[in-house]
Amino acid sequence: MPQRVFTATVVGIEAFPVEVEVDLAFGLPGTTIVGLPDSAVKESRERIRAALRNSGYDYPDRKVTINLAPADIRKEGAGFDLPMAVGLLAAIGVLPEGAPSGHLFLGELALDGRLKATRGVLPVALMARERGFDALVVPQENGSEAALVPELRVLAFEHLSQVVEYFHGRFEPEAPALPPRSAPAYHEDLADIVGQEQARRALEVAAAGGHNLLLIGPPGAGKTMLARRLPTILPEMSFEEALETTRIYSVAGLLSPERPLVTSRPFRSPHHTISDVGLIGGGTQPRPGEISLAHNGVLFLDELPEFNRRVLEALREPLEEGRVTITRATGSVTFPARFMLICAMNPCRCGYYGDPRRACQCSLQEIRRYRSRLSGPLLDRLDIHLEVPAVDYRELSSDRRGEPSESVRERVILARRVQEKRYGRPGKLNAHLTAREVKEWCVPDEAGRRLLEAACERLGLSARAYHRILKLARTIADIEGSENISAAHLSEAIQYRSLDRPFYGY
Repeated sequence: MPQRVFTATVVGIEAFPVEVEVDLAFGLPGTTIVGLPDSAVKESRERIRAALRNSGYDYPDRKVTINLAPADIRKEGAGFDLPMAVGLLAAIGVLPEGAPSGHLFLGELALDGRLKATRGVLPVALMARERGFDALVVPQENGSEAALVPELRVLAFEHLSQVVEYFHGRFEPEAPALPPRSAPAYHEDLADIVGQEQARRALEVAAAGGHNLLLIGPPGAGKTMLARRLPTILPEMSFEEALETTRIYSVAGLLSPERPLVTSRPFRSPHHTISDVGLIGGGTQPRPGEISLAHNGVLFLDELPEFNRRVLEALREPLEEGRVTITRATGSVTFPARFMLICAMNPCRCGYYGDPRRACQCSLQEIRRYRSRLSGPLLDRLDIHLEVPAVDYRELSSDRRGEPSESVRERVILARRVQEKRYGRPGKLNAHLTAREVKEWCVPDEAGRRLLEAACERLGLSARAYHRILKLARTIADIEGSENISAAHLSEAIQYRSLDRPFYGY
């Protein structure tokens, strides 16, 4: 009778159970692995052979067939080493009959029998709890990551021989320690920003409502400093958010034994040479890209016009939907991608258009060509377009520090609580409102309506820009503790749409 052992494979960020069937038959010695394995799984034959021999166990001198079912899902990675080794040990009688039943195994084997960490443990642990497995068996280094899932028994081992001794009742592994939920520590603070009062205010509005932000200014104005301090004014992640973000990092293989839980909001800043696959995700076997790694955090794109246009246009769907779906011939995979996008760019190629201290060297044609790299639909999805002027000497030399991040964060948290109470759903922010919800919740007073009508006629706003302004005004009103959207709130929101205002020659 074939021996059965359970493991799992990860597709996207979802784990699916895999049944490992090991059959020994008479014939020429050899090992065949079937069930749509990739090259890493096929190579496991030699790792398992060496690991068993160096752990003091005999490799069966028989014809070995290992089936990974279901056969229509591709199996990849070295995490199948341990379940196949356990299946072989059960088949040759080293393990007690029926011992592996109810357990799910995952882990890579070293040639000396040590268990090495593998990626994707957290999704597998969530699946194991959902499917009712008795225990999850993982390498020691993955123990803390698997222990994040409550109500699941986790068995973490350092060596294959310990697994065998455990099933014989001669060894009991220590329970993995839960990673501490320490508060995120930031090395930056908003108080470091000198001057730039309007930019600081815009950063607070963006954080309070989850709005996307574009900073436009000359080199050295502080755009990158502002962007890097955005996470410091965002609320701490809830445990559910941390678990969801950690799940993505687990699949991407970016967790370490020292940091098994992502507690700080991600801040991702890819270089402008990144490909669309690197930013959005993809590959033959789809992997999460930068937008998914920024889930529940911040994605910063510096020098925005330098990015490939195709890459930028691929952002449009994730910005609207909060997720990205990647379709391949083998199927579709959906990754979460709910992030705050903050971008920075110069006003022109030389960087000094509109600077009162340095003359711009660009012609109108060059300015037009530079800004045309950003499409209208993409700019419409950026709620705030803010001009960031250079800081003068008096402000730079002043000893006065700005308001610290902690104080701003408190106002941001209060504004977000107002929104969550209004919409009746945790994490629901003004930036996420649909067109129908904007009509319901973002109704200005009469003076505000007249102001908005005049702005639409003068600036020729698109329907999306119109809704963005109303969402911004709703957030500003929430920060101020106002139930109604007034003309003052709309006036400030309109000021944050600088690219909707025409400039000479463009």
